[in-house]
Amino acid sequence: MGFRAARPQGRGLRLLRVARRIGGEAHEGRLIAGGLVLPCALGRAGVTYAKREGDGATPAGRWRLLYFYLRKPTPLRLPWRRTRRSDIWCDDPRAFLYNRPLRAPSRLSHEALWRDDGLYDVVGVSDYNMRPARRGRGSAIFFHIARDDLSPTAGCVALRPRDMARLLPRLGRKVALLID
Repeated sequence: MGFRAARPQGRGLRLLRVARRIGGEAHEGRLIAGGLVLPCALGRAGVTYAKREGDGATPAGRWRLLYFYLRKPTPLRLPWRRTRRSDIWCDDPRAFLYNRPLRAPSRLSHEALWRDDGLYDVVGVSDYNMRPARRGRGSAIFFHIARDDLSPTAGCVALRPRDMARLLPRLGRKVALLID
């Protein structure tokens, strides 16, 4: 796929803890990254231990960030590549390629990784339901840009652009999201 990684100094953060904001709406979360505590958006249905395709929930558990799609280069220790207009992600539970990256065009149900609203200018791909992919258990669980009002995602974890820009250079190669 042509992924590459820059080599910033140091090991970087290995764990990003994500939890629902106490007293907040189901989709309001906090991401703790070392000494940083950042507001984040979660799925509209909150966090679940029984994720299903289309349920709008963020899956609880520990999920590694494998690589990133970026609209423009950013200092990063993890593998990344520039997002292309043809990049899509299969979210069709009937498909053999469920929860996998694809290239457009495709007849399979999918999510476009090139968006005009900026939400996918940074897309960290988590290993949720990847090896093996269990059909219907959820797909396209990403770490991406949130809207400024931190409105709910479809099940991803999202940060405001300025917070994502602060966090990305601090991430280590084997960073994981711990969602509870």
